[in-house]
Amino acid sequence: MEMNSIFYFYIIAAAGLFFLAIWILSIESRLKKIFRGKKAENLEGLIGGISAELEKINISQKDTEKYLGNVEKRLKNSVQRVGVLRFNPFGDSGSNQSFAIAFLDEKGNGVVVSSLYSREKVNTYAKPIKNYESEYSLSEEEKQAIKTAMTNS
Repeated sequence: MEMNSIFYFYIIAAAGLFFLAIWILSIESRLKKIFRGKKAENLEGLIGGISAELEKINISQKDTEKYLGNVEKRLKNSVQRVGVLRFNPFGDSGSNQSFAIAFLDEKGNGVVVSSLYSREKVNTYAKPIKNYESEYSLSEEEKQAIKTAMTNS
């Protein structure tokens, strides 16, 4: 019996050594991937380099977020909604040469420009718009251009 237990002990020890060898080879393979030709004593420098690169990436990300925040603020104030209406103010003669155009941002602020065309002259008007309304009286065509701009987003 004693011989049998020693034999089993050797088999278990051999199996353990086999698994340890596989584990060591696996770790060595992973380390080779990490170092990629660098020496093991340079591990601290490698980690420091990775840390410096991560810091650069973090700074770049913060700069990008700041830039995009500024772009977002500017975009809110840019012309995003446009409404155009061509019309004939003198129903008995001429054609649709007159127009009203509304240029508005996302909050409904901007300007409405209208032009009345006749054979003798052309009159052009501009009226400021705030929250889709103006402190100046608006023609029906100007109101329609603003309404069109409201639906064009």
